[in-house]
Amino acid sequence: MFDAHVNQLWAQALVEELVRGGVRHAVVCPGSRSSPLAHACAMAEGLRTWSVIDERSAGFFALGMAKQSRVPVVLVATSGTAGAHFYPAIIEASMSQVPLVVLTADRPLELQGWGAPQTVPQARMFGEFSRLFADVGLPESEDVALVHLRATVARAVGVAQRAPRGAVHLNVPFREPLAPMPGDSSATHLSALAREGRPGAPLTRISPPVRQPDPLTLAAVRARVAATERGVIVCGPRDENDGFAEAIASLAEATGYPVLAEATSQARYGGGPLTLSLYDAMLRHEPFAREHRPELVLRFGGGLTPKAPQAWIESSDAEVVLFSDEGALFDPSHRAARVVEGSAVVACEALGKGLSRGLGPWARGFLWAEQWCRAALESAFSEDATLTEMRLAHEVVAVLPDGANLFVSSSMPIRDVDAFAPAAGRRLRVLANRGANGIDGIISSALGMAAASGRPTVLLTGDLALLHDMGGLLLARRNGVPLTVVVVNNDGGGIFSFLPIAQAEGARAHYEALWGTPHGMDFAHAAALYQARYRRVESPAALRSAVAEGLKGGLNLIEVQVRDRARNVESHRQLFARMAAALGEGPWL
Repeated sequence: MFDAHVNQLWAQALVEELVRGGVRHAVVCPGSRSSPLAHACAMAEGLRTWSVIDERSAGFFALGMAKQSRVPVVLVATSGTAGAHFYPAIIEASMSQVPLVVLTADRPLELQGWGAPQTVPQARMFGEFSRLFADVGLPESEDVALVHLRATVARAVGVAQRAPRGAVHLNVPFREPLAPMPGDSSATHLSALAREGRPGAPLTRISPPVRQPDPLTLAAVRARVAATERGVIVCGPRDENDGFAEAIASLAEATGYPVLAEATSQARYGGGPLTLSLYDAMLRHEPFAREHRPELVLRFGGGLTPKAPQAWIESSDAEVVLFSDEGALFDPSHRAARVVEGSAVVACEALGKGLSRGLGPWARGFLWAEQWCRAALESAFSEDATLTEMRLAHEVVAVLPDGANLFVSSSMPIRDVDAFAPAAGRRLRVLANRGANGIDGIISSALGMAAASGRPTVLLTGDLALLHDMGGLLLARRNGVPLTVVVVNNDGGGIFSFLPIAQAEGARAHYEALWGTPHGMDFAHAAALYQARYRRVESPAALRSAVAEGLKGGLNLIEVQVRDRARNVESHRQLFARMAAALGEGPWL
């Protein structure tokens, strides 16, 4: 009979190497074949183990923790289709460079291909979205096998953190019996290296790659900056919490370039005096946009959310320099003339040396436009207390305290935060799943952010995204993770009302069923099911009060009903037009 102690020894060595590699959180889904791994995680010192019933929710929970901490999180699933439910989160991890270590337990080789229950081919099941795959083989109580296991795990953790970061997949087969047994297997024949590894360090320590940008490349870019007054710094989504806001603020001051900072760039909230928030509106003013075409664009972070700034850059014929921390290229229109790889913070510091252009007429024109757009926005909100989708995004950000977290769903919530929630004197951490731009796993991702940070966290989401990840509320309840969820309930897919399909003659008969997708759900029942504190608010003041109360702790669900999707489209257009019109006829320089 197979000695179950060998399974325990194997799983313990595997988890030991994960912890020594820096992993601090394990998200474990229930199952029998994964029992040795689950038990080893629960027993490991320095590792917090989270139990999540739904694998898809677990995947996004781990993703959210790793996005927040920038440290790999381990995911554990049993054999069969269980691991396949991690796939959407692994795709997002790949697209947004988030480190994960995925462990799929498996049946032994003798059961493969012969109809054994809960047995499917698991090798390379995540395809190109996994940075590394290895089948670690069946447990053995032999030196060569255990040393190889430890080295493989250490390598996997290193690959997950090496640019471009992402998920790594280890397939871990076990023979029965799977339950932990009392006593120890005789391991006296093993070497100390196989039995204990290298205490306090991974068996194989893989140094991170050199992230210093090429000095010659930086010198060429610096010379271009020094010769160019009409430049802008554009910051797309970026998860790193590495002093980027301060580095960008210093670079802006040195170059005299205004900063167009998305909400999820980590450069808007807590940014410098040249940081702009309302550029989407100002660039819709054609005379202003035309007279302020840049000659040089310094691009940081991921792809831009709003279309107007990207179209403005493309029409300007400016030279674009792309800064890539992770080696990923966000340049779908192929405008970048040069790509600078390496730390963006180091690049900013190097580019700013020797420059002191300060606040000139070029930058003052943008700041003037920002002030007038902000005045128009505030005037519009003061005249009408209706809690529109735009006002909702504005109020949620406005009420957040310094140091709070905000997770934003794709579709309309991220667009509304970008367009109508300007920078303030508070530092906020704002994350979103903008790698693949999906709406799946949003609640679970936000919970991961909350769990890893220990800070007050608010999720702003649409109703379909909430329905898509309702199991995340169960995760919150079972694990006691505090979160305040603000859901925009427009009874369906509001973003489609902005797209040509909403006006297409041939689609009108089927528009509501296939794109509008009304659901008619009352979220009070969902809150009751998952024992969340529920509030339905109808005014900006009530929303602010509810969010402030929710930030005190517990699981909170705040619903805002905005039912007229067609009216929402018109409201957006009117507000954008009013903000743009505030710029008048110039001159702005």
